[in-house]
Amino acid sequence: MKLTAAIGLLALSTNLNALEEPVQRPNILWLIAEDMGPALGCYGQENVSTPNLDKLASEGVRYTHFYTTSPVCSPSRSAFMTGMYATTIGAHMHRTPGPDKKPLPEGVRFLPAWFRDAGYFTANLRNFPEAFGFTFKGKQDWNFTHTDRGFDSAEWADLKAHQPFMAQINFFETHRGFPTSGAADPSKIDLPPYYPDHPIARQDYASYLDSATELDRKIGLVLDQLEKDGLASNTVVIFMADNGEAHVRGKQFCYEEGLHVPLLIRWPTAFPPPKHFSPGSVDDRLLEAIDLAPTLLEIVGAPVPPKMQGVAFLGDRVGQPKQYVFGARDRCDDTTMRLRTVRDARYRYIRNFTPEVPFLAPNAYKERQYPVWNLLKELYAEGKLTPPQAALCAPRQPEEELYDLDNDPHQILNLVSSDNPEHRTTIERLRKVMLEWIENTNDQGRFSVQ
Repeated sequence: MKLTAAIGLLALSTNLNALEEPVQRPNILWLIAEDMGPALGCYGQENVSTPNLDKLASEGVRYTHFYTTSPVCSPSRSAFMTGMYATTIGAHMHRTPGPDKKPLPEGVRFLPAWFRDAGYFTANLRNFPEAFGFTFKGKQDWNFTHTDRGFDSAEWADLKAHQPFMAQINFFETHRGFPTSGAADPSKIDLPPYYPDHPIARQDYASYLDSATELDRKIGLVLDQLEKDGLASNTVVIFMADNGEAHVRGKQFCYEEGLHVPLLIRWPTAFPPPKHFSPGSVDDRLLEAIDLAPTLLEIVGAPVPPKMQGVAFLGDRVGQPKQYVFGARDRCDDTTMRLRTVRDARYRYIRNFTPEVPFLAPNAYKERQYPVWNLLKELYAEGKLTPPQAALCAPRQPEEELYDLDNDPHQILNLVSSDNPEHRTTIERLRKVMLEWIENTNDQGRFSVQ
């Protein structure tokens, strides 16, 4: 009888201990590049060396249609760190001055707060093992105020002892001020047709590709250290960029080059992959960067806040694939424009609410940092530009633009005036979708672009 009672007590004690053990959940390591389109070997970019990110893609999933919701960092980051369109939460003006920043609406918080509530340690990493030879600024750049506590740490060394963690690293390399190595040969660069085939343009784009190679080197160090610290097998690794490439018709504009960014996700071997994730595959679904916040909460088993506008694309609660993705640009630096865009699987539609502002409107930052910005003006004055290049120098911008991305990936031929019945139907459909999105998401740009 005593033996039976002892066994019963032992079993009860064992069960209670099991209940007290923390639920095992994957860590999250979120790698964020600045101002980078899909300039990686795994995306077909030539004259660039990105073996570490290419390997990450081969071990995980490479997403081909992933878009930020703004073509510049601060509204884009404000969006994907809350799962909300920046235009909805009043964070759409690039680098809103501190006194003008608005608090987040009720029910909206930045992502680390939701993860902390779910029992996660959070980090915005700036300091790494000394052997790396670098530190980072830990860029945040959010256009809102919040009352939640910030990240728990900036130290790589804190991760191993604080699991599960949600940590991000913000890489500067592909931002302007490119760390040029000379690895990319300017003579072999395949320039888009809207840039002049000129030594300045070739060298500028080669320097950008060199910066992607340097980014890849640093990411390789991080991934190697993750392995050495015994964290690789239980850490989800995500790589993306905060907005498109920092070139004249990229960053700050609503073409593909300003919004289309890479997304790579590798799932850890210690956990079964979630639904809709197949390691070693390519995923062509239309996705927005605001979808990452609910997706990350979903895959760790945390509640997804009902107010989030992003939609989870991995896990048990994945709905129908998106038909449309949206983007917006408002004031950037000293230039005020209001652009809105929507794309479906084939077409991109752009609505310009400020067509009187020229594409090359005065912008001190770009005049200092973008050599092709000034080159275009010089060659235009000399009559040396082709029509696609000269279009960037026009005194006005089109009020509406429509591009067939299957047949015109560089978005040269504006189909707004086309007589083709399919084009007419598409324009009407996307115009309607765009205007409904503006209303349904309470776009704050309707009230002011200042």
